[in-house]
Amino acid sequence: MTRHTNLLAPAALSAGLLTAAPAMAQSLDEKVNEVFATATGPYVSFIFSNFPGTNYPWIVAWLVIAATVFSIYFGFIQFRAFPHSIALVRGDYSDPNDAGEVSHFQALATALSGTVGLGNIAGVAVAVGIGGPGATFWMILAGLLGMASKFTECTLGVKYRNEYDDGTVSGGPMYYMVKGFAERNLPGGKFLAILFAIFCILGSFGGGNMFQSNQAHAQIANVFGDYPGWITGLVFAVVVFLVIVGGLKSIARVTEKVVPFMGILYVGTALIIILMNFDQIGTAFGQIFEGAFTGLGIAGGMVGALIQGFRRAAFSNEAGVGSAAIAHSAVRTKEPITEGFVSLLEPFIDTVVICTMTALVIIITGQLMIDPATGQVILNEAGTAIQTADGSTGVALTSAAFSSAFGWFRYVLAVAVVLFAFSTMISWSYYGLKAWTFLFGEGHTKELTFKVIFCVFTWIGAAASLGPVIDFSDAAIFSMAVVNIFALYFLMPIVKREMHSYLSRLKSGEIRKFA
Repeated sequence: MTRHTNLLAPAALSAGLLTAAPAMAQSLDEKVNEVFATATGPYVSFIFSNFPGTNYPWIVAWLVIAATVFSIYFGFIQFRAFPHSIALVRGDYSDPNDAGEVSHFQALATALSGTVGLGNIAGVAVAVGIGGPGATFWMILAGLLGMASKFTECTLGVKYRNEYDDGTVSGGPMYYMVKGFAERNLPGGKFLAILFAIFCILGSFGGGNMFQSNQAHAQIANVFGDYPGWITGLVFAVVVFLVIVGGLKSIARVTEKVVPFMGILYVGTALIIILMNFDQIGTAFGQIFEGAFTGLGIAGGMVGALIQGFRRAAFSNEAGVGSAAIAHSAVRTKEPITEGFVSLLEPFIDTVVICTMTALVIIITGQLMIDPATGQVILNEAGTAIQTADGSTGVALTSAAFSSAFGWFRYVLAVAVVLFAFSTMISWSYYGLKAWTFLFGEGHTKELTFKVIFCVFTWIGAAASLGPVIDFSDAAIFSMAVVNIFALYFLMPIVKREMHSYLSRLKSGEIRKFA
């Protein structure tokens, strides 16, 4: 599918410059690509570089190691508090008089809309296509560990948020870095906060915005026919602006409807396919567990499966990145730890449920070439990549897997991709806005300025192919994780104190249900 990089198309058509305009736009795009690649290439390469002699990106190790540390430090709270987390989302302990803007469920939906996206559709296909079925096992494990990271950062997000007279709040890593470090008499909090805010703004423009509108247009054009990307971008920009101009309450009202709908649409279809192939479920899980610990080759064996599973889980659920802490900071509660409990559900829903569903459909529908003699997935000649049945990769592989059962699913997938992209954009607009106001101050004019800029990038993302710009923005998102996790290591004793206090009061009956 050809990406439309012709930003001058409307003017060119009216002027009759059908031949010259594409060349001009392409030349402009190439120049932008060259400038950005030269300026940011080394930094992008560093963020996504591998450990020497391995195929394992150090940024993924940074996220997974932190998740493991937090899991052990808090006594695997993600499992112990799971039932109470469900009760909190239901509103059993919600006091409507508490400070904040949104309910526990709305905060969860807003944060989920920022993480549940193309990574669940295309990312899983890449993981299974390269690491084999065994990658699914490591993906699930990384998701379970990541629950502890979300718990840590979102508790701090609520504890150190700013509450204003008009009922609005601002929170996130920027605020707990400044206030938390000051409380513990540690230097450098302000510097870390500024660094995080800069990365967050850049990430919101690119990975959380341009990339989403670009891929949404690609899927729509793939299904319904090629057409100029600026049309998709303009529609997205207008709709996104109408939603985000209303503030977080407007965003929450949309996401609490869109997220459950797209989740039911996607997971429901996956569940139907799995049940239609009920007799293959045991075999599929057998391939998952066998592939997780056995096999030959760098990509197809245990090491490759582990790398791909951890990589895609970390990139999908954003545990440790700090973005979700911004959304959860706006919740109505006087107990910061409650939002930590709610947030740990995100990696479970995003990775353990939705990503696993995608992987099972790909495996069960026979999209991977399996050697009938050994039962192993067939590797290519280099032994480093698994061949898919029809050569598809990414979202095309997922589409092929679902369409093998339902020929019309490519249309459903197009709708799902649009909803995923839309929900991700409106959530990241809020993340970027809070980073923007942290740097430049609160105020209607300042906030409107950011929202307009954000929507301009929405249009650009669908209309152009600015690879290096998006690469840098993605690198910025994971740079957020470097700064955030560094701060979390110093602040996790505060979270542990909050946890012990709340659980003891819950056990004694001091904390009671409201509903």
